[in-house]
Amino acid sequence: MDSIFLQLVVDGLANGAIYAALALAIVLVHRATGMINFAQGAMAVFSTFLGWVMWQAGMPAPVAVLLTIVLSMLMGAVVERLLIRRFERGSQHTAVIVTVGLLVLFTGLAGLFWGYTSVEFPSLFPLGTFKIGGAFVSYQSLGNILVLLLVVLGFQLLFKKTKLGLALRAVADNPESSSLSGVPVGNLLMVGWGLAAALGALAGALIAPKVFLDPHMLDQVLVYALAAAILGGLNSPLGAVVAAGLIGIVENLAGAYIDIIGDDLKIAVPLIAMFIVLLVRPQGLFGQKELVRV
Repeated sequence: MDSIFLQLVVDGLANGAIYAALALAIVLVHRATGMINFAQGAMAVFSTFLGWVMWQAGMPAPVAVLLTIVLSMLMGAVVERLLIRRFERGSQHTAVIVTVGLLVLFTGLAGLFWGYTSVEFPSLFPLGTFKIGGAFVSYQSLGNILVLLLVVLGFQLLFKKTKLGLALRAVADNPESSSLSGVPVGNLLMVGWGLAAALGALAGALIAPKVFLDPHMLDQVLVYALAAAILGGLNSPLGAVVAAGLIGIVENLAGAYIDIIGDDLKIAVPLIAMFIVLLVRPQGLFGQKELVRV
């Protein structure tokens, strides 16, 4: 295999791991609450800044990230309890507007507290690269991929093998019937947002060392993450990861081998792919059709 082609594929997988980290958080919110949280990236950036503050204060990076994940879980639960809950039973359009408002709010708060200058965030993995075939792979990219695979496995087990996961799915599918069955709908929705915020904090910690940390760090990544979540299926964590990897590879190859695309139009690749998949398979590559009784 041509070494340039192989390097493009490897780099595409590394980029896909970045997109997948945020896509998983989007899928988790949707699977647990039935909503798409457009503020997921901004909340993740805010959480990452909290970790950066603790690291700057002298705390080891792994400890700072773990504490950030815990604090982010609490933050997500509070946001759901105090704000989102007031709109969850209303129009979906209203809920979308609320999450967009949260995106603006958290981005503004991050800029207010920490400014808009990019800062360095520590990597959780060793620096350097190693060679596979004709391609170079960074330890950071490999670590990100392994962490994401563990997260996917964990959530697959959560949603399919545990009472909590089954209850979260039931609440997302039919909150009214779940409530009549005695399921604590409000508490479970709060748990879902808390878990997604925690996952967003982990995503931010994995992404920041590669792209540097600033309030707009995940603005472009959010576009790729939404495309991966929709392509893979909004109820499939594995689908989001696979779709993110495919997007990373395809955009890299298209940018290198299709002159009209280049680096400037690479962001159009996931949007075009999303449009085509939605026409052919609206539920996504790994998603399941929703059956409605009439």
